[in-house]
Amino acid sequence: MPFAPLARPQSPLRDAITAHWREDERACVRRMIDEARMPPEQVAQVEALARRLVEAVRGKRTGASGVDALMQEFSLSSQEGIALMCLAEALLRVPDSATADRLIRDKLAHGDWRAHLGHSPSLFVNAAAWGLLITGKLVSTASERSLGTALTRLIGRSGEPVIRTAVDLAMRLLGRQFVTGETIEEALKSATAREARGYRFSYDMLGEAAMTAADARRYLTSYEHAIHAIGRASQGRGIKAGPGISVKLSALHPRYSRAQHDRVMAELLPRLKSLLLLSRRYDIGCNIDAEEADRLELSLDLIEAVAEDPDLAGWDGIGVVVQAYQKRCPFVLDWLIDTARRTNRRFMVRLVKGAYWDSEIKRAQVDGQSGYPVYTRKIHTDVAYLACAKKLLAAQDAIYPQFATHNAYTLAAVHELGRGLDWEYQCLHGMGETLY
Repeated sequence: MPFAPLARPQSPLRDAITAHWREDERACVRRMIDEARMPPEQVAQVEALARRLVEAVRGKRTGASGVDALMQEFSLSSQEGIALMCLAEALLRVPDSATADRLIRDKLAHGDWRAHLGHSPSLFVNAAAWGLLITGKLVSTASERSLGTALTRLIGRSGEPVIRTAVDLAMRLLGRQFVTGETIEEALKSATAREARGYRFSYDMLGEAAMTAADARRYLTSYEHAIHAIGRASQGRGIKAGPGISVKLSALHPRYSRAQHDRVMAELLPRLKSLLLLSRRYDIGCNIDAEEADRLELSLDLIEAVAEDPDLAGWDGIGVVVQAYQKRCPFVLDWLIDTARRTNRRFMVRLVKGAYWDSEIKRAQVDGQSGYPVYTRKIHTDVAYLACAKKLLAAQDAIYPQFATHNAYTLAAVHELGRGLDWEYQCLHGMGETLY
């Protein structure tokens, strides 16, 4: 069941958000299809542009390098690609070497790495394939009792630690692909080349949610430091032309949950306001990031409070990230549009597809719920994204839309829907560069 309303009476728009917490997916998709529908001639234009984009990206595969080339070779549709991703993700959470070695042995022993040799002109991919071919042999022979020679036994005994060290190095190399820098100063410096090509950056401080008050204080200090650095680098370019920052509310309070609503409003809200005021001082955008579904309505209470705050009046730098895979997304957008108009401001709204799908599904299953807060099929999220994009583009007075996507068809659809309007594309650093 949805959470009970707060003590403060909710508006009909907020009631609609609450009511669609776990709406029947079929009813939801039927409504979204109608709202996402485009005229046949516009669909033809979208399909033609998407086709040109995909063909161009495929044509540039021979020139791809680094992680792009590696991901193309070891696709997630292959057994080897899945093994690599499982290994990389899992090793980040393995606390001891023995468990890491057993995990490597389990995931790499049976991969068909030989099939990938020579398929890519990228040295990075071929080196990885050779390494995986060798480590695959090492890992598999390490579990066999009858080894042919003493050398093979020696290699077998030393295999997993060597592989573990190599994977650790590989994760560091991958981190450089997706992380602009270990410090905000380093990140700002590394962004210079891409900014010269037309990119603008919204910086995110990597890290988990605050578990203690000390964590929250440390994150708050880090955000303040980053805003000062970003603000100086912006040099007055403004919220659109200059860089900005994204903040995670769960990093600012160790008890960021609806059960602690009063405490969150009393303690977290002032911290959020202080960051927004600092961002306003430099006139850089400050986006409030999206998190798990059960925190959505609490975040809306905080957003409403800062939107109504007279100290932040007349400034359009408040941004909100909204997830299209949540069934409540269109109702959240209705509320944001109304709140912007009511408070005489223009929100930046970053529309994303969503990043917590596995945990949202599992949480609903563990809780014995009859439905999910998110769509269970990606195609349903894609349809909802287009319906929500149309809603955002139709509210130019209240919303500055920011469309975050790496999907060629979605990108093409937004391009056609947004002709002559004010909006921007967004993509994750290290991803989608060939497409954009």
